[in-house]
Amino acid sequence: MASSMLEFRTPGFNPYAVKYSPYYDSRIAVASAANYGIVGNGRLFCLGLGPQGVQVEKMFDTNDAQYDLAWSEINESQLLVACGDGSIKLYDVNVNDFPVMNFHEHKRETFSVAWSPITKDTFASSSWDGTVKIWSPARKDSITTLPVGNCTYSTNYCPSNPNIISAVSTDSHLRVFDLRTPISAQYHLTVKIPVHHPPPVPLPPGIAPPAMPAEILTHDWNKYRDTVIATGGVDRVIRTFDIRNPAAGPTSLIMGHEYAIRRLAWSPHAADVLISGSYDMTVRLWTDGSTMESDGSSPIKRGVQLGVMNRHTEFVTGVDWCLFGVGGWVATVGWDERLLLWDANMILQGRL
Repeated sequence: MASSMLEFRTPGFNPYAVKYSPYYDSRIAVASAANYGIVGNGRLFCLGLGPQGVQVEKMFDTNDAQYDLAWSEINESQLLVACGDGSIKLYDVNVNDFPVMNFHEHKRETFSVAWSPITKDTFASSSWDGTVKIWSPARKDSITTLPVGNCTYSTNYCPSNPNIISAVSTDSHLRVFDLRTPISAQYHLTVKIPVHHPPPVPLPPGIAPPAMPAEILTHDWNKYRDTVIATGGVDRVIRTFDIRNPAAGPTSLIMGHEYAIRRLAWSPHAADVLISGSYDMTVRLWTDGSTMESDGSSPIKRGVQLGVMNRHTEFVTGVDWCLFGVGGWVATVGWDERLLLWDANMILQGRL
């Protein structure tokens, strides 16, 4: 990857999500929708990176928009797509045209899918129907349904424990479920954090109190500190929380986006670094401040922007890190019908 930025276009389709393969640094997939996902079909692009740049290896069309995707953790050729008709489809890049499995219990749009990174034998989905569902790729019926009660934009597995699953939703709460608890105990709900609630400690200087509760659109678990979760959404603020002490409020506040934060992802290479994409058309690289000295005025750390990538010309809807290599390559997609691959280290050096 000698060039500082690679580009691939998705003509006629507006991307909603991008993911690097967990097996290969040269394989990447984009989930997209015609007409910005409002009406029309979806297209999954399975792409390869080679000497000629980004090339299509396979495309799969769906009857409805595609809002998210997840690579299988047990089969390097398979990946899931979350669809606007409530279905989740499992595709195999070696099988033409049709999904090898179809999972359809959600009553509204499926907006998020995540594959268990530990046991690798289940995946989770979340939907506008107010539920998170746990599935086995080997059976068409879900294993468990976790009620959230309102439109659930994002679900994820704890990176170190296959029984712990998180979700964020329109009601401004971060929920954490532990499947080891009795189902009678609130359907496995163990932590419920009101993200926009004023913290019980002083805010850092210059930071205003939280706005009214707003929709949370995205969240991610820290890969090195497995009790830390970052959230982002409509109020433009990234917050980190330690789920061991939910009453303490945010551990850091990260501000700078001008419109809603659509997607964020912690770095797999550094414990304090994350990337976010926004409706302000930018992708921003941050440190959450956890490695910096506190100024003593507040226990809440203030995140610092490390750089901005502003080559997208529409809403940025997807961001992902490459697991391999020197560490720093990221993929971003936006409604401008473009996938951009670039080295976040270039931002730090002021060369992007």
